[in-house]
Amino acid sequence: MTEPIRTCAAHGPYSSADERCPVCDARGEVLLSGERRRRLSKFVSGALRHFPEDVGLELDERGWTEYEALADAVERKYDWSEPRHVAAVIATDPKGRFERTDVPSERTDDRVRASYGHSVDVDLEPTDAPVPDELYHGTAPAALASIREDGLRPMSRQQVHLSGSREAARRVGQRHANDSVVLVVDAAAMLADGQRITERGRETYTTDAVAPEYIDVPATES
Repeated sequence: MTEPIRTCAAHGPYSSADERCPVCDARGEVLLSGERRRRLSKFVSGALRHFPEDVGLELDERGWTEYEALADAVERKYDWSEPRHVAAVIATDPKGRFERTDVPSERTDDRVRASYGHSVDVDLEPTDAPVPDELYHGTAPAALASIREDGLRPMSRQQVHLSGSREAARRVGQRHANDSVVLVVDAAAMLADGQRITERGRETYTTDAVAPEYIDVPATES
């Protein structure tokens, strides 16, 4: 169940099952119900990752678009939405799926983009964040035979997504099967062999592909 977004008069929006602000313990007001938050987040993710042109957005080569244009697109979709709702969804996303900057630039003062997960053609710059020696990938048992043969491939996305923890990978895998399997990826060996892995968001790492020799795949599919 998606938690609502609340707002504190002093510290702004926060996401918590607790009514109280995690900073000052004041009782916050509901800004977005859990259901509205889920719908808005899903639409923003799709607009920034998969169908920007369909909703009137133009992404630059790094995936950025004007925040105001995104807020307008959301309002056209949901007449109850306001720019502050979009801002709250972006700021409180638990996985860090979105990035927003209000630092002045040559293009615009307030931009937003998806941190990862694009199917449209963008070129996200690498980061210098450290990469754990092991990463994880959640998948359905039916996919194991193909993974043993071909490794992990981007499929409909630009890159392969890996998780920083087993639990995060398990949650991803459960989107595909209730009895999902968590695979262990030898990220240290990949990096040693000159392959790039980049941290995106709070618990996601991306890479072009993962060859079978870097993956600990279970011997059986049961």
